[in-house]
Amino acid sequence: MPNILRIDSSIKTQGSISRQLTDEILAKLTAAHPDATVTSRDLGAQPLPATDADWLVAVNTPAEQRSDSQAEIATLSDTLIAELKAADIVVIALPIYNFAVPAQLKIWLDQMARAGETFRYSEAGPEGLVQNTRAIIAYSSNGTRMGSEIDFASGYLRHMLGFFGITDVQFVASDHYAIDPESSAMKTISMAKTRSLRPGASWKKKQATAPECWRTWARSGRRPEWSAKVSPSCGHAS
Repeated sequence: MPNILRIDSSIKTQGSISRQLTDEILAKLTAAHPDATVTSRDLGAQPLPATDADWLVAVNTPAEQRSDSQAEIATLSDTLIAELKAADIVVIALPIYNFAVPAQLKIWLDQMARAGETFRYSEAGPEGLVQNTRAIIAYSSNGTRMGSEIDFASGYLRHMLGFFGITDVQFVASDHYAIDPESSAMKTISMAKTRSLRPGASWKKKQATAPECWRTWARSGRRPEWSAKVSPSCGHAS
């Protein structure tokens, strides 16, 4: 039974393209695997507390020596890390705000960036500790094209996930919607590929198949409607 972690980060509760993309990805994954377990976090609706000096002290204090307030701070960080480590697939909504990742998404990453938990230092350099997890990123922007010189988001998120050990990262993008909605949708068609999972002895030893991918674009009045067949190995523009 695959575990799927969904992370939304848009501050918009209505009309969010990144939410539409993650909805479609999740719908296809769960349709293909109805026994999947989905854990969701909405960082826009329920923002996490930013890391600060108290956080730094709390997570670096041995558990048995923490005060009640330190234990509360560290427990949230521990929970976020546990959710990520338990996931076979993490689906992350990445709306672009001012050319970068949303502040609330960066806080999620900051909360989990802990030596000995998500990474460790070795003689060869940093080593990620989150193993056998794949990421699918729903990149949405009104005009910041993914992989362009003004895109400071996709590379950063890919780097942070890799720092944690997640190197299988694919993007689905709608990245110039305000300029040309139809063209932006067509780019999404060419990139909308996710990997199907096969049952096996362990979901952590899953293998991927590669059915042909497609994505269709339709319009209903003034609001875009998205439909997608999710299939493996999403391309990326980097």
